[in-house]
Amino acid sequence: MAWVLIFLGVVAVVGLWGDIRQTVRPRQSVVTGTNSIKVPRAPDGHYYMTLKINGTPIDFLVDTGASQVVLTQNDATRIGIKVEDLAFTGRAMTANGEVRTAPVRLEQVELGPVRDHNIRAWVNQGDLEQSLLGMSYLQRWSKIEITAQGLLLIR
Repeated sequence: MAWVLIFLGVVAVVGLWGDIRQTVRPRQSVVTGTNSIKVPRAPDGHYYMTLKINGTPIDFLVDTGASQVVLTQNDATRIGIKVEDLAFTGRAMTANGEVRTAPVRLEQVELGPVRDHNIRAWVNQGDLEQSLLGMSYLQRWSKIEITAQGLLLIR
């Protein structure tokens, strides 16, 4: 009986290995050319990208419903922003209500081979789980396409 259970366990792991691997280590965006980035859809249906902000990798959730690039306080600190010195004078409406924000400038933003400078962003004073990559950055791309294969960004 023990051998039957071991055999069934191995069959289940082999059959589900792709899902397990994707959940544990989601795929990152793929550079498909000098000016195009393909982002696979994560198992939760969202798109995630890691951009280098001032040389530091920061994980973002692609959020077409967000007007701006929004950083968590933790991510802002990681890229060298002194959060305690920020003036949280802005306000943003979120699904969880109103939050206070502070404007910042990102000296350098890199996604694959594409590099932008002096990008405006906001630091969220509320409890934000992950930084958001909103439309102020996404509109810099000449084409944004969502297909069955994923999200495609073209400059």
